[in-house]
Amino acid sequence: MSNNLPRFGFHDFLNAQPLLQSLGREAGFEMVLDTPAAVAAKLRSGELDLAMIPSVEYLRQADRYRLLPGLAIASRGRVDTVLLVTQTPLDAVRTLALDNRSLTSAALLQILFADRLPPAVRLHNRAPDLPTMLASDDAALIIGDQAFRTRERFPDATVYDLSEEWFRQTGKTFVHAVVAIRPDVTLAKETRERIRQIEPRQDIPEIVKTWAEKTGISEAECTDYLSNRIIYRLGEAELEGLAHFRDLCREHGLLEHAHPIRFVDV
Repeated sequence: MSNNLPRFGFHDFLNAQPLLQSLGREAGFEMVLDTPAAVAAKLRSGELDLAMIPSVEYLRQADRYRLLPGLAIASRGRVDTVLLVTQTPLDAVRTLALDNRSLTSAALLQILFADRLPPAVRLHNRAPDLPTMLASDDAALIIGDQAFRTRERFPDATVYDLSEEWFRQTGKTFVHAVVAIRPDVTLAKETRERIRQIEPRQDIPEIVKTWAEKTGISEAECTDYLSNRIIYRLGEAELEGLAHFRDLCREHGLLEHAHPIRFVDV
C-alpha cells in the first residue's frame, strides 16, 4: 500500500448509506464509489486496498482476501431491492436479463430457481432499466434502488424477492456484501478498530430525508428499509448464512473451491 490514504471501495446504493456516512467521518480513508461489480473488479485489480464487495466475489477470492470483522450488508427476509421480475410462468421463461451491476444476486438467483427455471434459459447481462429489460427478455433480475416500487410499476408481472426466497428456503440470514482486504494491504490496528466500532444506524434519520425523494419511496418506507430490513453486522448468524451460501454455490458449480472464511488479525 502506498503512503496515501487507504482506498476504500463502496457501492452507492441506499442500503450502503448508513455505513458510508459513518465511514465518511473517518479521516483515514479515500472513499471510492461505484457499482458492486465495478468495486469488486477494482479491488481485484489492485485499484482499491479494501472494499465492500459482493459476497460471492469474496467467496471466489477467499484464498487471497481476508474479511474485516463486524461489518456486512445482510438481510433476513424481504428487502424489495433484489428482485426477479417475470412476465411469464417460471417454467416458460426462455431469456432472463441480469442486472449488470450484480454478482451475488445473479448467483443467488441460479441457486434459488435452479429447479424452477428451464435448464436452457439464456442469461443476458443488461443495464439496470427494468422496462428495457422486460422488453427484450421474458424475465429480469433487478437490484438496488432501481428495484424500489417494482410491484407498483409492473402490476401485471410476478415479482420474487430473492432475500425473502432465501430465508423461506433456508431459514438463514443472507449476506449480500462484506468488507474484504487485499493480501498485500496492512491496516493499522487503530484503523481496523475504528471501522469495527462505527454505529451506522445513528445516521438513518438524516439519510432518509435525502434519499426518500431520490429513490421515490416515502420517508416511512425508507426508514423501515434501513432500520428493519438491512443488517449491518457480521455476526454468528450472518457467518452461518455466508458459509451456507458458499456451500450451495459450490454445489451448483458457481465456485471452483469452497475456501474457509478468514479474517484479518485484530
